[in-house]
Amino acid sequence: MARFFEVHPENPQQRALDQVVTILRDGGVIAYPTDSGFALGSLFGNHSGADRIRAIRELDERHHMTVVVSEFGQLGRYVDMDNRVFRAIKATTPGPYTFILRATREVPRIMQHPKKRTIGVRVPSHVTTLALLDALGEPLVSSTLIAPGETEAMSDGWQVKEEFDHLLDAVLDSGDVLPEPTTVIDLTGDEPEVTRRGAGDPALFEA
Repeated sequence: MARFFEVHPENPQQRALDQVVTILRDGGVIAYPTDSGFALGSLFGNHSGADRIRAIRELDERHHMTVVVSEFGQLGRYVDMDNRVFRAIKATTPGPYTFILRATREVPRIMQHPKKRTIGVRVPSHVTTLALLDALGEPLVSSTLIAPGETEAMSDGWQVKEEFDHLLDAVLDSGDVLPEPTTVIDLTGDEPEVTRRGAGDPALFEA
């Protein structure tokens, strides 16, 4: 059964965040609020956590997992960026975008796309997400919480708990989530490719 933590949207209670961090460090998988719907998350490097996230969403290993960090400057540790990509991402972060890039050696193979050796990265703009990342002190590996068979990200914390209670260890809720997933931009080619249209403006990456 998932523990439910409700925090203030502008000043999340540190005690609740610390309890969620303990669950993550113990190998747990959580649902947490972001600027583009709820997401599933586990500690970066938690291989079983990544597998559980894929299972909850009924995804295979070809689905890109996302490394979620609190600051743009942390991205270079996990993905390769040339000057063009660097400028494009910096201009649109933080925000509701996920960028697909080639992974560095810091990213375990099991978390990469099995053939392309790529991974998603994201810098959210959401008070609770950033507070959780700050309390954790390291990234999350994550995926937008879109229930199997649905197209919209889940946005109600109690509904998340009700539907996935037996599959999650915790639900963190701040009551301020919109049900639109991130816009996904593949930056591995010569030109950006919008692979999912969502909360972020895709026009910034379209010719």
